Amino acid sequence: MTTPDESMRGAWRGGWLQTARHCASPNHGPRPEGAIVDLIVIHSISLPPGVYGGPEVEQLFTNQLDWKAHPYFEQIRGMEVSSHFFVRRDGEVIQFVDADARAWHAGRSCWRGRSNCNDDSIGIELEGLEGDVFEVAQYAALVQLCTQLVQRYPIAHVAGHEHIAPGRKQDPGPGFSWSRLRAGLGWSDDFFPPDALRQSIAGN
Repeated sequence: MTTPDESMRGAWRGGWLQTARHCASPNHGPRPEGAIVDLIVIHSISLPPGVYGGPEVEQLFTNQLDWKAHPYFEQIRGMEVSSHFFVRRDGEVIQFVDADARAWHAGRSCWRGRSNCNDDSIGIELEGLEGDVFEVAQYAALVQLCTQLVQRYPIAHVAGHEHIAPGRKQDPGPGFSWSRLRAGLGWSDDFFPPDALRQSIAGN
């Protein structure tokens, strides 16, 4: 009989999650030798901002976005970025980068006493806007994804882009319920930014 843990581990082929839709991005590189992948970074993104359901995020992460298709895109023209995973509003999970590799999602950053969080983190983008709320299906997918990640990697920390790059980034923002994620995962408070849990309990 296959146990739930064995089934969860079997969902991986190397650093690719088999339950996700794969859309390979060229924007990645090797992790530094000896990197310990123990951090999940949660972001939010929508293109154009506040518009959901289109192909633009996938196009951005695969360097196929038409910069002339919307006035906002001129502000990000030439940007080469990626995230390991993208969770759409309906809960669909798309993987862009092998989780064993270094995706380009965090930028200048520092958490748990380490800088350059791209080196040893997994980036998860939620389709959404800073300050907007997220869908039930997204929380369910995020809980499942984090549970699958902890089966393969020594995850010990979960933070938002706003926590690892304070003053520079604000996502996923006040509309994201950290307490809801914590309750869904059943992980201890030690995994999460203390201020995020306090704000989330107060506001969500």
